[in-house]
Amino acid sequence: MAAPLSDAPLSPFKTIAVVGLGTMGTGITEVLARAGREVVGIDVSEAATAHAFAALETATAHAVRRGRLTEQERTDALARVRTSTDLGAAADADLVIEVAPESYEIKHQIFRELDGIVRPETILATGTNALSVTRLAADSARPERVLGLHFFNPAPAMKLVEVVSSVLTAPTAVAAVTELAIELGKEPVAVGDRPGFVADGLLFGYLNQAAAMYEAKYASREDIDAAMRLGCGLPMGPLALLDLIGVDTARTVLEAMYAESHDRLHAPAPILKQLSEAGLTGRKTGRGFYSYEAPGSATVVRDALTPPEGAQLAPGRTVRSVGVAGSGTMASGIAEVFAKAGYEVVLAARSEEKAQFAKSRIGKSLSRSVDRGRMTAEAAAQTLERITPAGSYDAFADVDLAVEAVAEDLEIKQQLFATLDKVCKPGAVLATTTSSLPVVACARATSRPQDVIGMHFFNPAPAMKLVEVVRTVLTDDDVHSTVREVCVKIKKHAVDCGDRAGFIVNALLFPYLNNAIKMVQEHYASLDDIDAAMKLGGGYPMGPFELLDVVGLDVSLAIEKVLHREFRDPGLAPAPLLEHLVAAGCLGRKTGRGFREYARR
Repeated sequence: MAAPLSDAPLSPFKTIAVVGLGTMGTGITEVLARAGREVVGIDVSEAATAHAFAALETATAHAVRRGRLTEQERTDALARVRTSTDLGAAADADLVIEVAPESYEIKHQIFRELDGIVRPETILATGTNALSVTRLAADSARPERVLGLHFFNPAPAMKLVEVVSSVLTAPTAVAAVTELAIELGKEPVAVGDRPGFVADGLLFGYLNQAAAMYEAKYASREDIDAAMRLGCGLPMGPLALLDLIGVDTARTVLEAMYAESHDRLHAPAPILKQLSEAGLTGRKTGRGFYSYEAPGSATVVRDALTPPEGAQLAPGRTVRSVGVAGSGTMASGIAEVFAKAGYEVVLAARSEEKAQFAKSRIGKSLSRSVDRGRMTAEAAAQTLERITPAGSYDAFADVDLAVEAVAEDLEIKQQLFATLDKVCKPGAVLATTTSSLPVVACARATSRPQDVIGMHFFNPAPAMKLVEVVRTVLTDDDVHSTVREVCVKIKKHAVDCGDRAGFIVNALLFPYLNNAIKMVQEHYASLDDIDAAMKLGGGYPMGPFELLDVVGLDVSLAIEKVLHREFRDPGLAPAPLLEHLVAAGCLGRKTGRGFREYARR
């Protein structure tokens, strides 16, 4: 029988055992030792413990060089660590943190042995990020003292710690471990027991979709990674991140998630199995989605899949003047981008008044750039002079490139393209900035579908570096070359993708956002905890609910509906909570209320 829990506070964790001294176990050991805890590091062989201690010496020496530790603090921290190959060394520990390989068999064996070694009041924590904490606890002699303590890699740098409780876990154990996390300088997030918990539960579905997108040859690995870094502000692209995590590890996590959810978004992409079984598991082996200088190296080297440097595209068409159709924020931002790059710009809207208003918005934007020292007053004035407002699309008669940025409504866009077909000169390139609608449907509204292409800018266009260049099956090669050349001149990073819903960024971003909404809808975690988990654990610049409120819940719902309609995957069906909020008029920051409430200006 397990020892009964009293209401008395748990004793402080003076001695902590870490079982499993791989990268994560060694990192956790460093965090604990630097925070003044006595640490017993345990692994199966002396070679493993020696390697871990050497890594600890190297990491703390690096911390001294960077001024984060004094030499005395380093000496004291190392003195607090002892290693062993005998699990019996955990006998005096107040807390045991298990970070063995992601295998139920291995972890069960460790927990069974610990039952006969540690004191009745010792808390047992598993560092799993994929397996069921409840299942591990149920087989323990003291299930009420078993919980999950999920650190993120690298443990010394990453602030997030997920504290995972099962239905068997005692609240006092959760409280004690949460307090420890705070004392370690971490930000604990309380979550329930489901595969992947919060951060990995959202992250790995996104990574899996990126792998499937690459496997389908929809876009190159470089373009997928660049799109997510530049389009979403992520520190790493998904394929590079899979190589860092380990392709085999990602596959294990996804298998566990799929076994629980049966959601196709979690069914591991076949390429993950192929790479794993070939031993191409990422950085640690020197090759995964990318090739690396050596096993363990972060330096990517060229391989057979690397795009050739200076690859020649077909000669493009000459572009001297650009027409921008629309009067909203996106249209004025795009017009500003082209004018800054030296192009003569015609900014046309449905009325002269709307066009003038859009130009005045650009003037204010340029003034802010001058105030911030990003451009001179003279350059701002010259930029504004290059923009000619017009109240009719007839003003596009002589432009070389026409870019539409009107409402995200297919019928409206098709009507506009029919008009552009009539007013634009032969040979003019016609581009749509749609983020989710089929480009070919716009092209078919014209008599020259070969001249039509997608140029998906991101908001705010002057600041965001990414443009998704979307070819249809009808787009001419020289039209594609023209737009690629224009992107270079306007200092944007172009990525190529085919004409399917969501292109790269939205096709990967919005299922992730939808899954976050489902977590709240199912009362699994709070808005604040999910946002914190993704910012601290995933390096996201904004949490999913912050981002949804900025994008607009109505816009988000429209994109999710398009993705669901195109791919017909039940997992992409918009979360009912999102639909309810939109129906209630809670659209985010623009209405003062979305997932959160905002002060009205």
